[in-house]
Amino acid sequence: MSKYSETAARWIEQKTDRVYPAPLSAESGAGYTLQMKLITLNTWGGRVGDPFLDFFKKYNNVEVFLLQEVFHQALERVNFMFEGIGGRMNLFDELCEILPDHQGYFAVAQSEGWGLASFVHKKITVAEEGDIFVHRSKDAMIETDGKTLGKNIQYLKIVSQKRNFTAINFHGLWNGGEKTDTGDRINQSKKILNFTKSLSGDFVLGGDFNLLPTTKSLKMLEREAGLRNLVREYGVTSTRTSFYTKPHKFADYVLITPGIKVVDFKVLSDEVSDHAPLYLEFE
Repeated sequence: MSKYSETAARWIEQKTDRVYPAPLSAESGAGYTLQMKLITLNTWGGRVGDPFLDFFKKYNNVEVFLLQEVFHQALERVNFMFEGIGGRMNLFDELCEILPDHQGYFAVAQSEGWGLASFVHKKITVAEEGDIFVHRSKDAMIETDGKTLGKNIQYLKIVSQKRNFTAINFHGLWNGGEKTDTGDRINQSKKILNFTKSLSGDFVLGGDFNLLPTTKSLKMLEREAGLRNLVREYGVTSTRTSFYTKPHKFADYVLITPGIKVVDFKVLSDEVSDHAPLYLEFE
C-alpha cells in the first residue's frame, strides 16, 4: 500500500459523515415558488479566498447552487492542481456555514475529500439525491495525477408545486490537453444520456463540461436528448474570467429540457474563480 493509500485509509476510517440540517421530505407538502434561481460554478477550490465566499453571501437568495471542484475535509493529496495559492481544504463546510438556509449535498469523486457539491434552499423539497460515475470510477486517481480522476454526475430530484424536475451537476473529464472530442469524452456523454433517459419530467444539466462548443460530445447531448444549450442560444462568447489566460474561453454550460421556461440566463460578472458563474432563472 502506498503512503497515499495508507493516509487515505486512516482518513476514511476516522471520518464521520457530517449531518447538515435535514431536507424537507417529499411527504411534507412543501415546495417552492414557481420561479427559481440556479447558479452553476466551478469553484477553483475556493482559492480566490474572501471574494469567493462573499459571492455566496451576495447570492444567498438563489435556490440552487451546482458547484464543481469542491474540497470537503480534504487531504493534501487532492490539492494537486492548486500550486502556489492552494485550495480551501474545508470548502464544503465553509459554504454550509455561509448558506445556513440551504441544505448541502456532497458527491465524492475521490475519498480524500474531492468532488461535487450542491446547495438547495430548505424551502424546496428534494425527494432523492445521488450520483453516478460517467468516467472511470470513484477513487480512480493514480497517485496525484488529476488526469486519472473518476468523474461523476450528481443529481437532485426536486418536487415542485407545479411539476417535478431534476437538477444535474456535472464536471467533465480533464485530460491535460484541449477540450476537444476523445473516445473517453464520447463515452462520457453516452453515459449521461443513458442516465437522463431514466428520468421522468424536465431537468437542468449544468457545470464545467470541459468541452468546446463545436464538439460532438456536447452536441450529442443537445440533439439526442433534445436539450437547449443556453450558452449557445444566448450567444455567450466566454465562460471564463480574467484569471484564465489560455485561449478557448469555453468550458461551462447549462442545458435544459424544452419544458423549462427561461426567465433569465446570463454569465455573471463576478470574478471569483477562473470560471464564470452561470445564472439561470426559470419556471
